[in-house]
Amino acid sequence: MRTVLLVPGIWVADARELHARLEADDCRRAIRAIAAHVAGGGQVAASCSAVFLLHAAGVLAGRHATTTWWLAPELARIASDVRVEASRILCVDGPVLTAGAAFAQSDLVLHLLRARFGARIADGVSRVLLLHERGEQAQFVVPAMLASGDALVARLSRRVETALPDVPSVSELARELCVSERTLARRVRHATGMGTIALVSSIRLHRARSLLQNSRLSIDRVAAAVGYQDATALRRLLRRAAGTTPGGMRATSAVAAPRGGGRARG
Repeated sequence: MRTVLLVPGIWVADARELHARLEADDCRRAIRAIAAHVAGGGQVAASCSAVFLLHAAGVLAGRHATTTWWLAPELARIASDVRVEASRILCVDGPVLTAGAAFAQSDLVLHLLRARFGARIADGVSRVLLLHERGEQAQFVVPAMLASGDALVARLSRRVETALPDVPSVSELARELCVSERTLARRVRHATGMGTIALVSSIRLHRARSLLQNSRLSIDRVAAAVGYQDATALRRLLRRAAGTTPGGMRATSAVAAPRGGGRARG
């Protein structure tokens, strides 16, 4: 059985601080140790900002990987040889395991427990610690935080949020913001790692999640509140983006809801 090197986060608040931190002596030593460990046949596991140590060590090349949603666009920018799956909580690709936001470390450890000691042990630990494994972190994304310092994308996010349920078309949004659709798409892609329509859907998803978990509105009325004619479209969005149903999201426990919802250092 392979030895697993579990890499902790490096405690940063933004991409600029992350890159400066990676140049520190302790991080450079960690990067060399990670590369040697994998080259020697070991497994390596990291979540949140620690995934960037794996990238610096060269062990993500050609693999699928995830990281915290607010750093995923930066990973995609600097790691063109990595398939960044920003919506995933957990990615397992050969000897490399990566997980999403800071508390996804628990999902990572539960996966390792299940793989090494079986479902009974992993499920027992999950119940005792009130944990549950998730497949997607898209449902926890706060769209306004995805702007990554881009004022144009921040304005776009605010405009869409305030316009719900009647969101203007992409062409209308571009005209309001005094840019071309192509420029808007490029800025959104650079800041968030997604297309303009996907960003709008993410904002709808965030509002729907809030209404489902914090109001008694019927599912049809929640759908109408985020701009859908009926609940079918909302169900399709939730199934595609969050891997759940409106009823499932409404039933999500108060313990689970905050875990990925805000930007945590990691």
